[in-house]
Amino acid sequence: MPRFLSLVRIDEANAPQEGPSPELMQRMGELLEEMTKAGVLLDTAGLTPTAQGTRVHYEGGQLSTTDGPFTEAKEVIGGYAMMQAKDMAEAVEWTKRFLKVHEEHWTVTCEVREVVEG
Repeated sequence: MPRFLSLVRIDEANAPQEGPSPELMQRMGELLEEMTKAGVLLDTAGLTPTAQGTRVHYEGGQLSTTDGPFTEAKEVIGGYAMMQAKDMAEAVEWTKRFLKVHEEHWTVTCEVREVVEG
C-alpha cells in the first residue's frame, strides 16, 4: 500500500500565540487514535518554530547555513503526518479530517504527496 506525506503548512506570523487550545488537542488526539487504529497513520509530529531552526543550502558546490527565524517565508512546515493509504484520494480525505479539527481562527494548509518507493 502506498505511503503519503502530509506536510502541514502554517503562517507563523498569524498562528495563535497561545498555540493549540486544549479542545483542539483533544480532537486531534481522538483523530490520530482513529487513524492509528485504522492502520493509516504511521508517524506524526509538530515541529519547533523556525526561530529554532537552521537552513543548510547547497549551490555552486558551496554550502551555507542560515539560522532562523526565516522572515522571508510566508508559510513554513509546522508538522507532518506519514500515512499509508490505498490511494491519494483516501490520503486527502484523512487530511481534510485533520484540517477540520482546527478552530476557525486557524489558517492551515496541507500538501499531500506520495512517497516514491525503492
